[in-house]
Amino acid sequence: MLELTVIAVGKMKEKYYTDAAGEYLKRLGAYSRASVVELPESRRPESPSPAEISIAMEKEADSILAAVPKGAALIAMCVEGREMTSEEFSRELEGLAASGFSKLCFVIGGSDGLSQRVKTAARLRLSMSRMTLPHHLARVMLLEQLYRAMNISCGGKYHK
Repeated sequence: MLELTVIAVGKMKEKYYTDAAGEYLKRLGAYSRASVVELPESRRPESPSPAEISIAMEKEADSILAAVPKGAALIAMCVEGREMTSEEFSRELEGLAASGFSKLCFVIGGSDGLSQRVKTAARLRLSMSRMTLPHHLARVMLLEQLYRAMNISCGGKYHK
């Protein structure tokens, strides 16, 4: 069974987001072992300089890379990543599994995104949209697309 891990920088507090994320995690349980790892966002001053942002992102990168399950294919969620249809995403996941990966790890950065070090370590850079999304909404959207991709792979009726 495929193991899916979503590493997300920042704690999700809003009930509507936690409820939605919980629902898709529950649904994913029919197809995989899925989990979310929340990492704290590094503290920044009220108006951080570019150097302070860079230092914070590097601290987050240390935490992210330490949390990636051993042997997992790392997928970085970032705006400059590749956009895919749901069907293409499903095929991409199937391809990773067929090439020997039983663990897939998706990373959503904090408010300033992901450090270049995390993006370089990633096997795939994936974008949901060129638009900027709230990170908590991106987490729910990713979980939904993971569920949809698994359902497509199994010939389910969820995707129309």
